[in-house]
Amino acid sequence: MDDEQDGTIYLPWLDEGVQKFPPVTTALDEPNGLLAAGGDLSPERIQSAYQQGIFPWFEQDQPILWWSPNPRSVIYTDQFKPSRSLLKTIRKNRYQITFDRAFDEVINACAEPRAGQADTWITADMISAYNQLHKLGIAHSIESWSDDQLVGGLYGLSIGQVFFGESMFSRSTDASKVAFATMVNWLKSWGYSLIDCQVSNPHLSSLGAVELPREQFIKELSQRVDQTPFDNAWL
Repeated sequence: MDDEQDGTIYLPWLDEGVQKFPPVTTALDEPNGLLAAGGDLSPERIQSAYQQGIFPWFEQDQPILWWSPNPRSVIYTDQFKPSRSLLKTIRKNRYQITFDRAFDEVINACAEPRAGQADTWITADMISAYNQLHKLGIAHSIESWSDDQLVGGLYGLSIGQVFFGESMFSRSTDASKVAFATMVNWLKSWGYSLIDCQVSNPHLSSLGAVELPREQFIKELSQRVDQTPFDNAWL
């Protein structure tokens, strides 16, 4: 809760090894969605968090912070419609798109500070945790290549019939967007129906993201995370 005297924010503190989170309905309105602090980045806790509509996001030298914002940005795979300009780029076949070929390279590229930013939220601890999830077949990368050079991509988690997008990067025009559009087609063919984009921004909106009230997102999430993708997913 928020202390009215000095503005100090008091959060539930999670112990290591205990995966129980407070109800997402108790998340703060400001900052939007801040739910708890502490805990660890074990594969079990991270997977449990995503299944409940919660994700970690924190900066270097901060405790682990857990979030469940309201509203939630999502893309339905059957409603994704790339822009005309993106379709033109796709038709030019400028990029070769692969998945799980260079997870470590993708997450490290995503971790590079953006223009005008000194730090990144993809800390060394986060990189280590998601690399472990990749080895377990839960985290995946999508890569965009040009002349055998990695020029864009994204990574996220696959749980049930939901893909939880984490971050993307681009070193060439539309490289990450082409990777994303290709991934959507793959996800549709594998039985996935929902992509979690966490928080809306203009880039995601340009890709067709819409906002759902948190209550609706949690309901739709619960209907999908226990469903099994098709056997050919990520093979």
